[in-house]
Amino acid sequence: MKTTPELIRYEFIGTEAKVSESNHSGYVGISGKVIDETRNSFVILHEGKRKTVLKESAVFGFKFSDGTIIEIDGKILVGRPEDRLKKHIKRLW
Repeated sequence: MKTTPELIRYEFIGTEAKVSESNHSGYVGISGKVIDETRNSFVILHEGKRKTVLKESAVFGFKFSDGTIIEIDGKILVGRPEDRLKKHIKRLW
């Protein structure tokens, strides 16, 4: 599925996430609920522990409430969550 501006503006706290690719081998396979988001990272509750994953170095698979799973490159998501609402991105396809 194509990444649209609506997905970029989505609130990711509370969604299920999985790190599918990363430059850092320790990040790959981390999955769980996103419990916090900062400018450069997501905090994911993985097996009862808080894991901080840098957005810049990972590709995330998010599972939304309707069951849809979308992969998004973390480089697109870098920035404060409140500023993503204002962000204008050019079409990615």
